[in-house]
Parts: sequence; C-alpha cells; structure tokens
Amino acid sequence: MLHRLLPHPLLTVTLALTWLLLVNSLTPGQALIGLILGWAIPVFTRRFWPERVRIARPWWLVFFLIKVLWDILVANVAVAVLIVGGQRFARPAFVAVPLELRTELAIGILANTISLTPGTVSAWLSPDRKLLMVHGLRVNDPDALVQEIKTRYERPLVDIFEPPC
Repeated sequence: MLHRLLPHPLLTVTLALTWLLLVNSLTPGQALIGLILGWAIPVFTRRFWPERVRIARPWWLVFFLIKVLWDILVANVAVAVLIVGGQRFARPAFVAVPLELRTELAIGILANTISLTPGTVSAWLSPDRKLLMVHGLRVNDPDALVQEIKTRYERPLVDIFEPPC
C-alpha cells in the first residue's frame, strides 16, 4: 500500500529540493508546492517506470554526484582552454565503451553523466545495451578515455545500482 502512495521516495525528495532551488525560496508555501510536485510526479508517471528503482548504497550515490559535479567543473575549464587555444588542440573521435551495466536506469545515468561533462557526449547505445558510443572533443588515447569512463563512472554505478547478489 505504501508503495502505491509513495512509489519513489528518493525521487520525491529530489524533486521537492529541486523545486526549492528553482524558485530560490524556502517559504512554507513553496515547500508545500515542492512536496506536492515531488509526490505527484512519481505517482502519475509510475506506469512509465520499467522497473522499481533499487539503490543498494545511497551514500555512494551522494559521493558519485559530488564527483560528477567536480568533473563537470574541471571539464568546463578544460573545454574553455581548448576553445581559446584554437582547433589545433582538438582531436575529436568516437569511442566504443563496452558496458557492464544492465538496468535501464543505470545505463541512462551513465549516458547522461557522460553528456553532462563538457567535451564528451553519449551518441548511441547498441540495441543489446552492451555498447555505448561516446564522442570526445579531445581524444589523445581512445583506450584511456574508455578506461576513464569505466572506472570513474560505470564502476560506481554498478556498485550503487547493481551490487552482486
């Protein structure tokens, strides 16, 4: 019964906090609107979720988000330097990243994390969901980029969403 009333508690809290950040106000009225939106969106979109979200290690998710925010900041500076330095430093390339992740949510978070980090973008996911094509703006060593994505982003997501049984 509780699952029907509150299908995704973490999403509810995240949406409510996001609302408060967007309106830049901590008044009781805005907090109430945030809670209503945080409750209503998961309830009314429940049928579109392919599977129940299971986060095995929630604190690892917090640390992962901090790491991603830091990487976005660092990548913004690197891309700005690349733009100011001219195109001679750019070495664009596509690289294929083999995936260990199996759940749609975890693969979606990985693809979005890559796209949020300036200088890289997720371009294509194979139909069997075992290969993610990534475009990099400055790829000196394709294997190093693949290894960085796998160790920095995919491995933590495996630990957070798909722990061993």
